[in-house]
Amino acid sequence: MNCQACGTALAATAKFCHKCGARVSAQVSAGQAAGWRAGFPWGVAGAAVGALLTVLALRIGASSGGGMRDAGGAADDDASRIPPPASRSTPPDISQMSPEERATRLYNRVMSLHSQGQADSAEFFLPMALQAYAMLPALDVDARYHIGVLDLTGGNAAGALAQADTIRRATPTHLFGFMLRARALELTHDAAGALRAYRAFLQNEAAERARQRPEYGEHAQNLDAFRDQAKQVTAGKATRGS
Repeated sequence: MNCQACGTALAATAKFCHKCGARVSAQVSAGQAAGWRAGFPWGVAGAAVGALLTVLALRIGASSGGGMRDAGGAADDDASRIPPPASRSTPPDISQMSPEERATRLYNRVMSLHSQGQADSAEFFLPMALQAYAMLPALDVDARYHIGVLDLTGGNAAGALAQADTIRRATPTHLFGFMLRARALELTHDAAGALRAYRAFLQNEAAERARQRPEYGEHAQNLDAFRDQAKQVTAGKATRGS
């Protein structure tokens, strides 16, 4: 079995591509159409279904004022950059949105519902958000971070680790990789591994944030909150060991 995203040979039991981090469950078998990357008709149909699902997502409820939480553990301000619907009865015209905007809108919806304790609603929109990102022609670091956060929200630690590893292979000191890794390892009760990720974040934070990457500016509050927690976790470990 080969990864439909990058062509890497995969084990029959693999759930994620070890090279690019793509979800095997979202890929088709060799006897089926190869998906949007190969240009076969099912990709067009999938895009139409995705658009319809997004319409449904946007009709079910307008964005509320609650903060969103991601791997940083703080209120995310992504939603403030996307105008809310004009009214609850009139959803925005998604035909005017780019695929990236549709994916971000669904990501914001999941995070907002999750932060408000509406787990059932967040779970309903989660597959739609992941599908929206899977349909993007390319994934930058910010998109991979969003996918990792969505995986964490759904309890999929392996998926979040796959995104963290992909980010780290591309940019070994990128802070998002450490953030996703720490959260995912905490989810699997690997306290030692999570502690190493927290420490690596603190060791690289100053130099990385000095680079002023655009995604750092967009998630500044999350980075600040994660830094504060990383300091608490590492200090607590040091105190217990002394």
